[in-house]
Amino acid sequence: MAESYERVEHEQFIQEKRTIEEERLHRKQCLAASFRLFARFGYDMGVAGHITARDPEYTDHFWVNPFAMDFSRIRVSDLVLVDHEGRVVQGNQPINRAAFAIHSQIHAVRPDTIAAAHSHSTYGKAWSTLGRLLDPITQDACAFYHDHGVFDDYTGVVYEVEEGMRIAEALGDYKAVILRNHGLLTVGQTVEAAVWWFISMERSCQAQILAESVGQPILIEEDSAKRTAGQVGFPQAGVINFRPLYERIVREEPDFLD
Repeated sequence: MAESYERVEHEQFIQEKRTIEEERLHRKQCLAASFRLFARFGYDMGVAGHITARDPEYTDHFWVNPFAMDFSRIRVSDLVLVDHEGRVVQGNQPINRAAFAIHSQIHAVRPDTIAAAHSHSTYGKAWSTLGRLLDPITQDACAFYHDHGVFDDYTGVVYEVEEGMRIAEALGDYKAVILRNHGLLTVGQTVEAAVWWFISMERSCQAQILAESVGQPILIEEDSAKRTAGQVGFPQAGVINFRPLYERIVREEPDFLD
């Protein structure tokens, strides 16, 4: 698998060179598609959940979903641009206060991060109540081996940027953090990667919950887990795995591009 990923990365998925305008549109299209995917997978819950993408020109601004808009209805034209103080500078709808409190701090302390994804998905939420890291019990879970943390302090809905800063500190240099009694949060150097890591992490939580419900899972040995992490957890792997999901949404729900 490592060899095939590496070959595909170099031959078919090399980062395209885009103008700022083209890159902005690309990020917004991936963002809108991601909300459609989250709706399909059941990751939406009322007004909870947000995915953000840093603007390629105004790098202290980010694009985010409007407050209280159903994920399954979000289009490119619905996305809202917010500055570093939480002011809406493009769009005419409000945003989720918690989205700004959390994502503004992540984008501020992680300049390498283009996107961040969070929702109250069922298995991620259930796993978060344990306050534990995921174990390397499957190939997919190895993508997060030594590459995720735990924010081990639930104090309520995140409304203040100080709380967002604490979450950003728990995230550190990882691709993901488990927010205890809350859910999952993932980041990426592309929108595609951030969203794929969320999907993969949610399913890894599901797999571990199911495995532990029937017995004691056998852990992958450390050397093998580290090697597998390098094979399935590198940034471009997120782009590669996101691509077929994006193409499905383009084919079946093309209105998101409006």
